Amino acid sequence: MKQRTKLISLLLSLCLILSLTACACCNEVSYSNAKNWAYFENEKSEKTADVFFICPTVFLGDESSFNMAMDDEKTRGNFLGATNMERGIYDDNARFFAPYYRQAGLNVYKLSAAEREPYFAVAYSDIKNAFSYYLKNCNKERPFVLAGFSQGADLCIRLMKDYAEDADFSNNFVACYAIGWSVTQEDLDAYPGLEFAKGESDTGVIISFNSEADYIDDSLIIPKGTKTLAINPLNWKTDGTPADKTLNIGACFTDYDGNITNEIPALTGAYIDAERGALIVTDVSAEEYPPVLDIFQEGIFHLYDYQFFYRNLEKNVKTRIDAFEKE
Repeated sequence: MKQRTKLISLLLSLCLILSLTACACCNEVSYSNAKNWAYFENEKSEKTADVFFICPTVFLGDESSFNMAMDDEKTRGNFLGATNMERGIYDDNARFFAPYYRQAGLNVYKLSAAEREPYFAVAYSDIKNAFSYYLKNCNKERPFVLAGFSQGADLCIRLMKDYAEDADFSNNFVACYAIGWSVTQEDLDAYPGLEFAKGESDTGVIISFNSEADYIDDSLIIPKGTKTLAINPLNWKTDGTPADKTLNIGACFTDYDGNITNEIPALTGAYIDAERGALIVTDVSAEEYPPVLDIFQEGIFHLYDYQFFYRNLEKNVKTRIDAFEKE
């Protein structure tokens, strides 16, 4: 009986995915319209590379709304603000492209994995269309970086799975910064075009990590019993080698205009946990840096993934672009 109930639930979820995806296709967002881009830097520039950035979750959702509406001006403002908070890591070294999209709401993460998927399918249909528009109309054989945080990182990985074995993609692809999302060995095995970073300057790779306290054993991003891949942004190693906080060039806390409101060099060290693959931060407390969102427990530093390691990530983007251009 339980198996039958589970099968019915899966079939209903599949039907919902198909119906919502069909609906999304019928109402495709036009990315030839400048209003559908938070940033669209398509002009000539001395910067020799591009970044395609996918914003994290800012839409809360409610009991009847699970995807952000493109004409929701309040959420668009928050969307732009959240993008600005991370833009400084990338835009010194690359033209910046960031599409608005019908992202899944925060309420979606409270659903089961199967129930979430229809709403992520809508979000991804927009991102794929926006990225396709960028490739056809803006890239023009320029090196490019994919980047995102949280839901944005999830959607980056989905793009990688669709495009990684495409020669036009891989010929100009520098790296994918999929911060704040899980990337597993199973993902790499299932999609041979995906490769995880091994060091500071390799290209054509995925860079990812998830910051936690050492006592966390379960989270939305890394469920108990699973292991994610990670690279330490302080020493650029993928093993458990500890990195002292002196290697942290600067944690930067930014506002919605992208201004750095507080910069703290050597805030925290970090090492990769051998069992979960989480990035364990060593010199901050959960009381100082609370999770804020109720989908995370105390000790999960998800919201600070970019902020704790801001300057190291900024430097690394330039390192990988330079390495790509020398190949």
